[in-house]
Amino acid sequence: MQITNISLAVALLAVAALLSPQPVYSQLSDYTVAQLLEPCMEGDNDSRWGAAAEMECEQYILGFTDAYELTNARKQDNVCLPPEGNRADEIRWVFMKWAHDNYEQRDMPAALGLLEAIKSKFACE
Repeated sequence: MQITNISLAVALLAVAALLSPQPVYSQLSDYTVAQLLEPCMEGDNDSRWGAAAEMECEQYILGFTDAYELTNARKQDNVCLPPEGNRADEIRWVFMKWAHDNYEQRDMPAALGLLEAIKSKFACE
């Protein structure tokens, strides 16, 4: 459970920074899109530590989406997240596709990349 609390705290800080009126992206953690992409991909590619890697990726995603919901940023961005049952896995696949399609942005903060991926796929209709 410690991982979830840490992920939620990091995600809350990231969402707060993204929502502040002035650009504060430089204040986000040094955890990058490339660094998040690694465990997300290894979840499917590595039979040894794949399950642990997938959990690492999905815990980050769940912490981020929980903070996104708690701060009402989702409503402000007009985003409709997938249902909770398979949310982390569905967002993981969307993030991986976004990260590959936007590979030149792999050094941006993971929270910002994840937000861009979510906004690109889950806009409310």
